[in-house]
Amino acid sequence: LDTTASGVQSAIALEALVSAAFILIGSKIGDLFGRKRAFVLGLLGYAVGALSMTLSQSLVPIIVFWAIIGGLGASLLLPSMQSLIHGNFQGAMQRRAYALVGAAAAIAAAVGPLVGGFITTFLSWRVAFGGEVVIIAIVLLGTRRVKDVPYTGDRRVDYVGAILSALGMGGVVLGILVWEEGGAAVGLLLAVGVFGLGSLAWWLRKRKREGKPALIDAGLFRPKYFRFGISSQTLQQIALGGMMIALPIYLQMVLEYNALESGLSLAPLSLSMFAVALLAGKKAGAHSPSKIIRLGFLLLVVGLVVLIPIVPRAHSGWWLVVPLLIAGAGLGLLVSQLNNYTLSPIEEERVSEAAGVNSAGGSFGLSFGLAFAGAIMLASLSLLFTHMANESTVLSPAEQQKVSKGLEKNAEVMTNTQLEKLLAGQPADVKAEIVHINTKARPRALQIALLVPLIAALLGLFVGFRMTRLPDPEPSGATEGVVLG
Repeated sequence: LDTTASGVQSAIALEALVSAAFILIGSKIGDLFGRKRAFVLGLLGYAVGALSMTLSQSLVPIIVFWAIIGGLGASLLLPSMQSLIHGNFQGAMQRRAYALVGAAAAIAAAVGPLVGGFITTFLSWRVAFGGEVVIIAIVLLGTRRVKDVPYTGDRRVDYVGAILSALGMGGVVLGILVWEEGGAAVGLLLAVGVFGLGSLAWWLRKRKREGKPALIDAGLFRPKYFRFGISSQTLQQIALGGMMIALPIYLQMVLEYNALESGLSLAPLSLSMFAVALLAGKKAGAHSPSKIIRLGFLLLVVGLVVLIPIVPRAHSGWWLVVPLLIAGAGLGLLVSQLNNYTLSPIEEERVSEAAGVNSAGGSFGLSFGLAFAGAIMLASLSLLFTHMANESTVLSPAEQQKVSKGLEKNAEVMTNTQLEKLLAGQPADVKAEIVHINTKARPRALQIALLVPLIAALLGLFVGFRMTRLPDPEPSGATEGVVLG
């Protein structure tokens, strides 16, 4: 597509941004027009995005159709899916259903990089996205078996809350994206986002006191179970997003792996995530979910602590196997428990709002992790590269100034092979010095970026310890069975 790594990062983060910005609105649309209908519309939005990836010849249609329309599809799909699970299953079956949904996500994480890498290497990445369209078509054919869950609450629309929701979550992540791309008005965008979120909190409390309908019920946040669950969901997704930006870039730009080799190198993370999530899903209800969540964050912390020092020393993906296995096991435990812990105690009338908040926390966390870790990585690379260039005894002051100005305009992670092509025609000693600086600066910048998921995992571990002080949540439904449509 004749684009850059940062351009691809921006498209990925923008999709998560759109999803996070509109997901609370998407949950309300599901209430008003039908949760099953919202689920189908969300799938169709995803299909449009995947089809655009198959046919696009530049980055612009990908941003419009995949990032924006696909992101809007996600904002409808995620909360409606969770609401449908809540309404179609009760009791022990509901716990297992939520756990198996987490296991399904882990299966996608396990198989996706491997299949996608294989198809990209031996066929074309366009074929991989065409396969997504086929999978979505199969899922749509199966929706006839899903029983819709009617909404019986207040059907009035809170337009002010919807605007503040999009303004708040969108402003924060957009500000980070602009910072990542070196744009202006970063502080203003972040301030708008923080103002929007603060105003939304005030507005929801005000509507609650006045007994008027709101985008979401502020009373949802009163139980500690819900607050802890949303916080953990957000932190887990920040950690996952940060890793999913830093690790593929490390493998492809530092070790110069192709898509298949990168997928195989990440297989220990995704496969351990899948295996542990599946095992935890089968055992759902046999162990305390809060203790499993705490253990999940602990394993994630351990895996990242082991991984970060390895990054500048690794000469192949084999060096990453052990820390990725540990971190993947932690993520598997988390995805198997968090949805059930957060949503199972919620009453049916409020489940769409709760699912919307839960999905918003996850989408916001993922987009924040992708954008913030990417921004930190590029900012660190720019600072490290400039510092090393200024300390160089090989580069002249004019060449040092040229490097500094170039990085101010466009800091970019690139392979040594790409850099050598850009430096064609330069003196041999200058070329060798800049390649040497690039070799040293990239792993350090990636190490700094990996601090983002590590900090998120540490905060999640703290929340996990607080969870274990509470009794395990009781499901809202008393029926031990499944309702089939």
